[in-house]
Amino acid sequence: MRFPVHMLTDNVQHQVKNAIRGNKRYPFVLMLEPLYTCNLACIGCAIERHTGKLKDRLPLEKCLEAVDISQAPTVSICGGEPTIYPELPQLVDEIIKRRRQIILCTNGLLLDENLYGKIAPHKRLTINVHLDGMKETHDYVCAREGVFDKAIAMIREGVKLGHHIMANTTIFKETSMDEVEELCRVLTDLGVEGMLVSPGYQYESVDSDIFLSRSEMQQKFRRVLDISKKYKLTSTPMFLEFAAGLREYNCSPWSTVTYTPNGWKGPCYLIGKTWSPTFEEFWNGTDWAYWESRQDPLCRNCAMHSGFEASVVRELPKHPGDMVRMIAWNLAA
Repeated sequence: MRFPVHMLTDNVQHQVKNAIRGNKRYPFVLMLEPLYTCNLACIGCAIERHTGKLKDRLPLEKCLEAVDISQAPTVSICGGEPTIYPELPQLVDEIIKRRRQIILCTNGLLLDENLYGKIAPHKRLTINVHLDGMKETHDYVCAREGVFDKAIAMIREGVKLGHHIMANTTIFKETSMDEVEELCRVLTDLGVEGMLVSPGYQYESVDSDIFLSRSEMQQKFRRVLDISKKYKLTSTPMFLEFAAGLREYNCSPWSTVTYTPNGWKGPCYLIGKTWSPTFEEFWNGTDWAYWESRQDPLCRNCAMHSGFEASVVRELPKHPGDMVRMIAWNLAA
């Protein structure tokens, strides 16, 4: 199976529970950013995500409060670089006790120092190592030599230790799709359990001409569709078709909520128009209908999984054929 049984059942139960309550909007994923401190300053990263001070990190109790309030079945721990967060072992332990799935997003450089040997492998913990290409490309994007080699070594070590390892790749304007396919082959040979391929999104705080126009994105993701037939990509076929311009969806910005050292980020993980101290203020103060419509200029070139995979799920009951495809897709891997 592409995803473990417990992850599927957790999500189905979550959807049924919200349907019974009459909730049309509810979080699927909590993006938990405990800190804005990082050991890299990648060229495609928002400035605030790597310039924060460690002393300004979220306290452990605030992180757990966000997990409880959001009720999302999946918690993506990101940042910043989460392996720098001193309370990470306690955070992971407490989230697992709450029976939530954790996806730990990391550049991989400190896994040997701060995670392996301190946090045991667990079925509810997936380590997601970010790689934006093969050695030359990834080191360029990370603005540091040697990053690719260390990340690959940490993936190999994690698999050996029994951790669930996946990888995440961002597609930029100059990304070679042949190189993406080569990376998928390398990662598959290493034993990685899944690969997420995402289109780059231009944050307001990133001044760089590396991001994709809508037409460029569609062209590159038609190649991703071909790659998905050979390798274990975790994006659904329907989302990949959307990114390739073969179908349309409205956004579901509420499906991925983000808690940071600045508070709850609105309206979505990518766009920081507001920062709210409480979840209630964030949830009730956001014009969800407006952001769902994608009419805002900031949404023009966005096709991020964080906003649209939930839209795929919402539309499945209307399209029985897609439901069958989704089941076959999950069972095929």
